[in-house]
Amino acid sequence: MQEKLFTKDFTMVVIGQVISLFGNAAIRFALPLYLLNQTGSAMLYGIVTACAFIPSVLLSPVGGIVADRVNKKNIMVVLDFFTAAVIAVFALLKGGVSLVPLLTATLMLLYGIAGAYQPSVQASIPALVGREHFMAANSVIQTISSFSSLLGPVIGGVLYGAYGLELVLWICIICFLASAVMEIFIKIPFKKQARGSSIWETVKSDFGESLRFIRKEKPIVGKGVLVAFGINLFMSSMLMVGMPYIITEVLDLGSLKANQLCGFAEGALAAGGLCGAACAGIFARRLAIQKAGNLIVSCAICVFPMGFALMFIPSGLANYIVMVVCCFMMMICSTIFTIQIMSFVQAETPQNLTGKVIAVIFAISMCAQPLGSALYGVLFELCGGMEFAVVLFAGLVSFVIAFCTKKIFAALC
Repeated sequence: MQEKLFTKDFTMVVIGQVISLFGNAAIRFALPLYLLNQTGSAMLYGIVTACAFIPSVLLSPVGGIVADRVNKKNIMVVLDFFTAAVIAVFALLKGGVSLVPLLTATLMLLYGIAGAYQPSVQASIPALVGREHFMAANSVIQTISSFSSLLGPVIGGVLYGAYGLELVLWICIICFLASAVMEIFIKIPFKKQARGSSIWETVKSDFGESLRFIRKEKPIVGKGVLVAFGINLFMSSMLMVGMPYIITEVLDLGSLKANQLCGFAEGALAAGGLCGAACAGIFARRLAIQKAGNLIVSCAICVFPMGFALMFIPSGLANYIVMVVCCFMMMICSTIFTIQIMSFVQAETPQNLTGKVIAVIFAISMCAQPLGSALYGVLFELCGGMEFAVVLFAGLVSFVIAFCTKKIFAALC
């Protein structure tokens, strides 16, 4: 085990993540926005987003199981090449077939790939850095994710607004191809595990082993998963559906300007994540898991100013500024919380279970995303002219969940 954090292989993982995640952020921003611009329907936007998340939920556990049984480098390389191919097919078929089915299928593939991909990245950390560097390594990966998510939507929004979707698609293809080539040269320590009698038996056994670990040996992890499920269902889903819909369809900002401002808003979310990751790295030794619940309480509180602004402030630009500032603060807190929880899980989980356990955590918590996206798509459509009520509802429920979260983590010894 290497004593320093930035070994050659960990550095190459980081560089590959920069390129891949930039492309991911840009394409996952541009495609849903393109759908919203073409249809103007919050309900359709929410339903398509919900469908897109289903493969991610289903493939995340498979990705974790595969990550513990196959060389993680090979998984990352294959999936990046496949992502480039998916986007290329969409670019070639766009305009020749019906938009909604094509875009839905493309997003489902992209989210499914991401669900299978991420456990490999997270599970590679214990194999590349020492235990004492887990928090710092997770902070670096989260910082890269946030930095790429910052530049992806901002640059994607500017290019999309100025030149349309086509250029964004081909830039993303180049990003994924470059990332795949970079990852070919990474060396991640790998010990082959014995297989069961069949793939199904292996999946069943590994998934059951992960659930037993979460439920019996580390029940606090299970409680944390339920917290993530609730927050994703009521808070994250509201932002995912509500923010682009409110900016482009509700606030009076002008269509071209609104698309670019939506990109800047997504960038503000990523900037908050970047700041949160930096704070987690700088103050790693001072962050106590017992106080992690305070961060979720802070996130919930930030929802209310957005709802009250929509209720009382007529200016579209003023509402936009309030929304961006609140989202920025929420992302700082939620990112620190995510890094704390992920580091806690990695430290408490045997290395042969790390990928599987992380995948199960991702899968259960991500189950909330399709449900929440569909829910808020319908709510925003039904509450046209009263969008503030939907936002305040999300804030109220999130605050109750956050208060329970605070009590759960405060009880840790």
